[in-house]
Amino acid sequence: MEILLQVLFLAAGFFLLVKGADWFVDGAAGVAEKFGIPHLVVGLTIVAMGTSAPEAAVSITAALKGNAGITIGNIVGSNVLNVLVILGIASIIIPIAVAKSTVKVELPYMLLITFLLLILGYTGNEIVLWEGIVLWLAFIVYLGYLFYMAKKNKEQQEEEEEDQPLWKLCLFILAGIGLIMLGSDVAVDAATSIAKTLGLSERFIGLTIVALGTSLPELVTSVSAAKKGEADIAIGNIVGSNIFNILFVVGTTALITPVVFEAKFITDTLISAAAGALLWVCVFKDRKLSRTGGILMLTGYAAYFLYLIS
Repeated sequence: MEILLQVLFLAAGFFLLVKGADWFVDGAAGVAEKFGIPHLVVGLTIVAMGTSAPEAAVSITAALKGNAGITIGNIVGSNVLNVLVILGIASIIIPIAVAKSTVKVELPYMLLITFLLLILGYTGNEIVLWEGIVLWLAFIVYLGYLFYMAKKNKEQQEEEEEDQPLWKLCLFILAGIGLIMLGSDVAVDAATSIAKTLGLSERFIGLTIVALGTSLPELVTSVSAAKKGEADIAIGNIVGSNIFNILFVVGTTALITPVVFEAKFITDTLISAAAGALLWVCVFKDRKLSRTGGILMLTGYAAYFLYLIS
């Protein structure tokens, strides 16, 4: 009975996370549109950070509650899910075009920082304060690049059919953040309780249940963007989310408390890098993620999940 109650709490937490992220993204993207920010930059920043807010909230809340061990599992698991499952599903629904800058800059940078996380975690089996600062410096570099992109690639924005007032968009942002915070608190408590009741490791829970739950906003956003033909937002959302997850979420958590990096996470982080490399290879030539690439990615995740439960 106790475990059933915790599963219900976990589901409620995920619902709040998804709804909160949905409101946050709508509000933030609306504000961005008002200021004429390019769609690719919106995908790489506003939408990516908005849909990554659950990972940030869950990981930072877990750290504050003394469960920092769930952080790496949540982030690495979410990053693998983002690429292999979310882009896999989205590209099967409709092939996704990829911007030139994504192939040449953003994807390589995502791979670079994934290996940076691996190196930092491998040396000492935890991410400590000074390593959190290193991740934050890399995050500032990324933000500088995005600022350069926004200045260089300023584009004409189409007029919105329904122009929401600024105060209403800001209200969506604040309400979204509130729901995300509440949902993350409920989800972390429930997931930790389930892990202890079933005798499962925090690593497994973080890599699967929590990772899937916190990746739901990316799934909803990317599939929706792909169906609407907003390829820049679909791909930018995932690449931006993965970069944000490593640099901001792990970096910020490490500033609060040392983040445990178990030896088993080395394999998981390598798989995350392999998923990014597979995406890069699939889109490098034609700058398009085809249905064949999507099938390859979903097959790759199936193999990874079998490895987790074996």
